[in-house]
Amino acid sequence: MPRPRSARPTQRDIAEMAGVSITTVSHVVNGTRAVAEETKAAVLRAIETTGYTGDAIARSLVTGGTRSIGMAISLVANPYFAALMHAIEREASANGYTVLLADTHDTAGTERDVVRALRSRRVDGLLITPAPGDGSVLGELVSLDVPTVLMDRLTTRTDIDQVGAENIQATSALTAHLASLGHRRIGMISGAPGLTTSDERVLGYRLGLGRSGLSWSPDLVACGQSSRDGGGLALSTLLALPEPPSALVVANDSMMVGVLHEARRRGLRIGQDLPVVVYDDVEWADLVDPPLTTMAQPIDEIGRRAVQLLLARLADPGRPAETVRLPPTLRHRASCGCA
Repeated sequence: MPRPRSARPTQRDIAEMAGVSITTVSHVVNGTRAVAEETKAAVLRAIETTGYTGDAIARSLVTGGTRSIGMAISLVANPYFAALMHAIEREASANGYTVLLADTHDTAGTERDVVRALRSRRVDGLLITPAPGDGSVLGELVSLDVPTVLMDRLTTRTDIDQVGAENIQATSALTAHLASLGHRRIGMISGAPGLTTSDERVLGYRLGLGRSGLSWSPDLVACGQSSRDGGGLALSTLLALPEPPSALVVANDSMMVGVLHEARRRGLRIGQDLPVVVYDDVEWADLVDPPLTTMAQPIDEIGRRAVQLLLARLADPGRPAETVRLPPTLRHRASCGCA
């Protein structure tokens, strides 16, 4: 079998090595026609030997797609985003797509830049966890008819596909659980302003108070900016009140890390001196002492549904936009003060 003629093998090289025509190699690579198993095996052996990858951009000019998905997400905004990325990559790979990842740094300006960079790579569609801001990037994508799916941080728009966890009823349940334990001053550490997840979880907190016969007090809500340091500062703010809360709802796990550090610094025992529940669940939630009572998002299902929504949009660009809300699961442990 002759060796390839160039450092970067071409379909001609593969054809010569396998003893077939270039057309046959093309059919094997692109799956455009059935090829005899023996012939296909010879082509695949040649591809394996040379490390041939083809030219995705050139092929996209012919096929109209690169079979790649762009994903714009903040790598530091939330610990669970890493698990979300793995779920997306698994589902995309199972459907023959690769994923190109770009970090938005959770800022609107960077988000705009990375989305345009992904589009310049001719990705077939985009998966985005929107950064806080005015939503101009989403407006641009919709106006250009770029297949796009929003994840986690959903909007009130009805012209774009989106999938995320239900926030309002879930946070209401966390709040009502603390009230059922006898707490009457329940505080909340809310997420960064400008995010629908922040607004919805505050709304759920207020709903849980009302359902439990408790009144709403804005003094009992402190913004933790969806970050570890912000969570610690928010806890300090609430504990400085003349009448501090006796229990706490934390709106995400990044802020919960800050709460744990600040509580330890003050010598407070979570679950005893300060019962706490948190929206989000991370792998260490049951390893801390006490284990955290959480509302766990269906991360794998969010990732799968996001890819499925995007593929459905690619297959049928005219289909109505769809919003999918998936229910989280209460994981009842000990940080709420229960035995």
